[in-house]
Amino acid sequence: MPDAPTRPLADPAPSVVALDVNETLSDMSALCRPIEALGAPRDILQAWFTQTLRDGFALAAAGGYADFAAIAHGVLRSMLAEVPGLDRDPDEAAEHVLGAMAELPLHSDVAAGLQRLHASGFRLVALTNGSAETARQLLENSGVAECIEDFLSVEVVKHWKPAPEAYRFAAEACGVSEQQMMLAAVHPWDIDGAKRAGLATAWVDRSGAAYPGYLAAPDLTCPSLTALADALVVGPRS
Repeated sequence: MPDAPTRPLADPAPSVVALDVNETLSDMSALCRPIEALGAPRDILQAWFTQTLRDGFALAAAGGYADFAAIAHGVLRSMLAEVPGLDRDPDEAAEHVLGAMAELPLHSDVAAGLQRLHASGFRLVALTNGSAETARQLLENSGVAECIEDFLSVEVVKHWKPAPEAYRFAAEACGVSEQQMMLAAVHPWDIDGAKRAGLATAWVDRSGAAYPGYLAAPDLTCPSLTALADALVVGPRS
């Protein structure tokens, strides 16, 4: 897998790295356990997350907005209601699964990557379509919250990523221009949105997948956050 720049970064390199949270930092496959404990099939997980994103994006495209938790709960409740033999009420079951999101483990490369970037002087912020408090708890549980300067949620600006308003909000919150910020994410749609908003971008490609040719290409493609740190860190930053 490539871990070198696919195109030159601006000089100087961005001083702020915004990190997507769901799937980029958190290992959401761990949600299979509480889902299966309810008596539901594990393959609900991917369908649920995909449909949650779809409905959030659809609302954003139509000029509407709903919090991630509201959409995620509604989608999951509908899916669980169709599961025969579910061990509890679908509303309670959906709450049970969503409550586990703040307890998810991080991917194995995340802690070391964040620590190296932070120690090298990069400002790090979380930028999520979900809850800032959930993101904070996730990283506190793993002992790396001190690496993160701020936890930013689109709940403030009421525009889901990949709308440009979400990335511009993050840059403004950090007191930098869009050109001084990089987004790191596993989702090509997030990379495309950030790139169109003027940010530098790093695609964290843990699976070795091909990047969709119809989306704006990332500036960096790395197999992990540690590889991203290797690509960005050339010495202490002032």
